Amino acid sequence: MSQLSELLSPSTILLDADAADWREAIRRSGELLVSTGATDPAYTEAMIRTVEEHGPYIVIAPGFALAHSRPDESVHRTGMSFVRLAEPIAFGNAANDPVTLVMALAAADSSAHREALAALAGVLADPARRSLLDAARTREDVLAALAADGAGPGERSAEDSRAGAEAGTDTGSGTGAMVDADAVPSKKLLLTVCGNGLGTSLFLKNTAEQVLERWGWSSHLDVQATDTISAKGRAKDSDAILTSGAIADTLGEVGVRVEVIENFTSQAEIDAALRRIYAV
Repeated sequence: MSQLSELLSPSTILLDADAADWREAIRRSGELLVSTGATDPAYTEAMIRTVEEHGPYIVIAPGFALAHSRPDESVHRTGMSFVRLAEPIAFGNAANDPVTLVMALAAADSSAHREALAALAGVLADPARRSLLDAARTREDVLAALAADGAGPGERSAEDSRAGAEAGTDTGSGTGAMVDADAVPSKKLLLTVCGNGLGTSLFLKNTAEQVLERWGWSSHLDVQATDTISAKGRAKDSDAILTSGAIADTLGEVGVRVEVIENFTSQAEIDAALRRIYAV
């Protein structure tokens, strides 16, 4: 968890914050990044514009939003903030609203925060650890919940464990198990897509890779996170796209299958999507 703890500090944690709507909720998270010198106020407004342009795809799990935008001159260093709202707020994502936890991510480049997002995915996928975040009384409690032993990025919640156990004998290994006899041969590439290619798409990539590792398919499929513009150009080189409903609407028809994922931390949901794609 070192990467996550390095990017999040007591000074970037705010508990029981008041916010009138989703824009103000994002602003509260952005103000914390500004206060520590990680970003300028312009980055906060960029995070809001991202949602205005692409929809509420940042709400990637029930009650949780990951606000972010592209790296630019308003980002001075990679950092994260954590805001727990005093009252739940609807962001417009029917599957995962209302939101109580908002984390903001400012990425100085495309790779420095990957380990932190993988660690965060593990926390959110574990109901016990998520409950600790919801009940935390102090900033120190939040940091302890993020660092506590639990499912972690390589393990699973009870729901996901059941899904894996039920499906464990179906996938096999090797390229021959990847498609049925009537399916189009795999191009060995999956794309996970978000508005900027740096935040929620990495979250989704991490969970998809965990499923493929459990199946024994990691050496047969490359999962790459990308943004909407790049995805349109690369779609036909891939087997399919995994993304949110809002981003799927933005992409439109791209010539390959698009699977909408509601909970980016759920291995069970992504397992089912991959089974549909590869007919296993």
